[in-house]
Amino acid sequence: MIKFIGEYTVKLDDKGRLILPSSFKSVITDNDLRFVVKRDLFANCLEMFSYQEWIRESESVKSRLNFFNREHTQFWREYTRDRALVEPAEKLGRISIPKRLLDQIGVVKEVVFAGCDHKIEIWAKENFDGTKLQESEYTKLAEKILG
Repeated sequence: MIKFIGEYTVKLDDKGRLILPSSFKSVITDNDLRFVVKRDLFANCLEMFSYQEWIRESESVKSRLNFFNREHTQFWREYTRDRALVEPAEKLGRISIPKRLLDQIGVVKEVVFAGCDHKIEIWAKENFDGTKLQESEYTKLAEKILG
Protein backbone atom coordinates (compact mmCIF):
# COMPACT_ATOMS: atom_id res chain seq x y z
CA MET A 1 0.00 0.00 0.00
CA ILE A 2 1.24 3.46 -0.91
CA LYS A 3 1.92 5.96 1.89
CA PHE A 4 2.05 9.67 1.02
CA ILE A 5 4.01 11.76 3.54
CA GLY A 6 4.86 15.46 3.65
CA GLU A 7 3.52 18.85 2.62
CA TYR A 8 4.52 20.64 -0.56
CA THR A 9 3.49 24.02 -1.92
CA VAL A 10 3.15 24.16 -5.70
CA LYS A 11 2.20 26.99 -8.06
CA LEU A 12 -0.28 26.67 -10.89
CA ASP A 13 1.42 27.22 -14.22
CA ASP A 14 -0.05 29.46 -16.96
CA LYS A 15 -2.14 26.56 -18.29
CA GLY A 16 -3.55 25.68 -14.85
CA ARG A 17 -1.36 22.60 -14.35
CA LEU A 18 0.41 21.51 -11.18
CA ILE A 19 3.64 19.60 -10.76
CA LEU A 20 3.10 16.50 -8.65
CA PRO A 21 5.81 16.48 -5.94
CA SER A 22 8.57 14.02 -6.82
CA SER A 23 8.45 12.44 -3.34
CA PHE A 24 4.85 11.41 -4.05
CA LYS A 25 5.72 10.05 -7.49
CA SER A 26 8.62 8.07 -6.05
CA VAL A 27 6.43 6.00 -3.69
CA ILE A 28 4.25 4.71 -6.49
CA THR A 29 5.63 1.26 -7.13
CA ASP A 30 3.39 0.08 -9.96
CA ASN A 31 3.21 1.61 -13.42
CA ASP A 32 -0.30 2.97 -12.87
CA LEU A 33 0.10 6.71 -12.27
CA ARG A 34 -3.60 7.47 -12.50
CA PHE A 35 -5.29 9.31 -9.64
CA VAL A 36 -8.90 10.01 -8.74
CA VAL A 37 -9.58 13.50 -7.41
CA LYS A 38 -12.74 14.41 -5.52
CA ARG A 39 -14.02 17.05 -3.14
CA ASP A 40 -13.55 16.24 0.55
CA LEU A 41 -16.79 15.67 2.43
CA PHE A 42 -15.84 17.62 5.57
CA ALA A 43 -13.10 20.11 4.59
CA ASN A 44 -12.60 22.72 1.87
CA CYS A 45 -10.04 20.66 -0.01
CA LEU A 46 -9.73 17.97 -2.65
CA GLU A 47 -8.72 14.39 -1.99
CA MET A 48 -6.48 12.58 -4.44
CA PHE A 49 -6.27 8.79 -4.32
CA SER A 50 -4.09 6.47 -6.37
CA TYR A 51 -6.40 4.61 -8.73
CA GLN A 52 -5.91 1.36 -6.80
CA GLU A 53 -6.69 3.06 -3.47
CA TRP A 54 -9.78 4.65 -5.02
CA ILE A 55 -11.01 1.21 -6.08
CA ARG A 56 -10.56 -0.05 -2.50
CA GLU A 57 -12.21 3.04 -1.02
CA SER A 58 -15.22 3.14 -3.34
CA GLU A 59 -15.80 -0.63 -3.12
CA SER A 60 -15.76 -0.37 0.68
CA VAL A 61 -18.40 2.37 0.58
CA LYS A 62 -20.46 0.59 -2.06
CA SER A 63 -20.48 -2.66 -0.07
CA ARG A 64 -22.35 -0.87 2.73
CA LEU A 65 -25.18 0.27 0.45
CA ASN A 66 -28.46 -1.24 -0.69
CA PHE A 67 -29.25 0.07 -4.16
CA PHE A 68 -32.93 -0.77 -3.69
CA ASN A 69 -33.00 1.90 -0.97
CA ARG A 70 -33.66 5.39 -2.39
CA GLU A 71 -31.48 7.19 0.17
CA HIS A 72 -28.57 4.86 -0.51
CA THR A 73 -28.93 5.47 -4.24
CA GLN A 74 -29.04 9.24 -3.72
CA PHE A 75 -25.99 9.07 -1.48
CA TRP A 76 -24.06 7.01 -4.06
CA ARG A 77 -24.97 9.45 -6.82
CA GLU A 78 -23.59 12.36 -4.80
CA TYR A 79 -20.61 10.32 -3.68
CA THR A 80 -19.59 9.68 -7.29
CA ARG A 81 -20.37 13.19 -8.55
CA ASP A 82 -17.56 15.64 -9.39
CA ARG A 83 -14.79 13.08 -9.64
CA ALA A 84 -11.87 13.40 -12.04
CA LEU A 85 -9.37 10.88 -13.28
CA VAL A 86 -5.98 12.56 -13.66
CA GLU A 87 -2.63 11.27 -14.81
CA PRO A 88 0.70 13.07 -14.57
CA ALA A 89 2.36 13.84 -17.89
CA GLU A 90 5.42 11.61 -18.18
CA LYS A 91 7.81 14.41 -19.12
CA LEU A 92 7.63 16.67 -16.04
CA GLY A 93 4.96 15.07 -13.88
CA ARG A 94 2.46 17.88 -14.37
CA ILE A 95 -1.16 17.09 -13.64
CA SER A 96 -4.25 18.89 -14.82
CA ILE A 97 -7.02 18.96 -12.27
CA PRO A 98 -10.28 20.30 -13.72
CA LYS A 99 -10.65 24.03 -13.08
CA ARG A 100 -14.15 23.53 -11.66
CA LEU A 101 -12.69 21.40 -8.84
CA LEU A 102 -9.89 23.85 -8.10
CA ASP A 103 -12.43 26.70 -8.12
CA GLN A 104 -14.59 24.84 -5.59
CA ILE A 105 -11.79 24.99 -3.03
CA GLY A 106 -10.72 28.55 -3.83
CA VAL A 107 -7.40 27.93 -5.59
CA VAL A 108 -5.96 31.13 -7.04
CA LYS A 109 -2.26 30.54 -7.67
CA GLU A 110 -0.79 28.13 -5.11
CA VAL A 111 -1.84 24.78 -3.70
CA VAL A 112 -0.55 22.61 -0.90
CA PHE A 113 -0.24 18.88 -1.53
CA ALA A 114 -0.53 17.30 1.93
CA GLY A 115 0.32 13.62 2.22
CA CYS A 116 -2.21 11.92 4.47
CA ASP A 117 -0.94 8.35 4.36
CA HIS A 118 -3.36 6.64 1.92
CA LYS A 119 -4.36 9.83 0.10
CA ILE A 120 -3.16 13.31 -0.80
CA GLU A 121 -5.16 16.36 0.20
CA ILE A 122 -5.02 19.34 -2.15
CA TRP A 123 -5.65 22.71 -0.52
CA ALA A 124 -5.71 26.31 -1.66
CA LYS A 125 -2.58 27.62 0.09
CA GLU A 126 -4.52 30.32 1.95
CA ASN A 127 -7.05 27.81 3.31
CA PHE A 128 -4.47 25.22 4.35
CA ASP A 129 -2.58 27.66 6.56
CA GLY A 130 -5.74 28.25 8.63
CA THR A 131 -6.58 24.57 9.30
CA LYS A 132 -3.89 23.73 11.86
CA LEU A 133 -5.32 22.90 15.28
CA GLN A 134 -3.97 24.50 18.43
CA GLU A 135 -1.78 22.06 20.36
CA SER A 136 -4.34 21.84 23.20
CA GLU A 137 -7.18 21.10 20.73
CA TYR A 138 -5.12 18.38 19.08
CA THR A 139 -4.28 16.81 22.45
CA LYS A 140 -7.94 16.80 23.52
CA LEU A 141 -8.98 15.27 20.21
CA ALA A 142 -6.28 12.59 20.50
CA GLU A 143 -7.42 11.70 24.03
CA LYS A 144 -11.07 11.55 22.92
CA ILE A 145 -10.44 9.37 19.88
CA LEU A 146 -7.56 7.20 21.07
CA GLY A 147 -8.45 7.13 24.75
